[in-house]
Amino acid sequence: MVQLGASDGMWQVMPGQALRVRQFDAEWVLYNDLSGDTHLLGESAMHLLGVLRHAPAPRAALHASLAAALETAPDLAFAAEADALLATLAGYFLIQYGAC
Repeated sequence: MVQLGASDGMWQVMPGQALRVRQFDAEWVLYNDLSGDTHLLGESAMHLLGVLRHAPAPRAALHASLAAALETAPDLAFAAEADALLATLAGYFLIQYGAC
């Protein structure tokens, strides 16, 4: 199991993942070319994927970036929701967590 609180790891887009995306209003349809699955994602998920498309990032940086994008305070409830979203994206095999 991924230890989301670990400070020595980074999140990254799955190697080889092309992230084919189409936007419809405030939702995005994303095709996972590695699994063949299609996912309907919201703004927060797409923000995190956008950050990770540029470079791997640690949990704290992803939390800070998402909080800034949503203009909210990164409190404990926010951190739990952000961690759940990261776990969901990992469960879709879009991103992965690993040691530096």
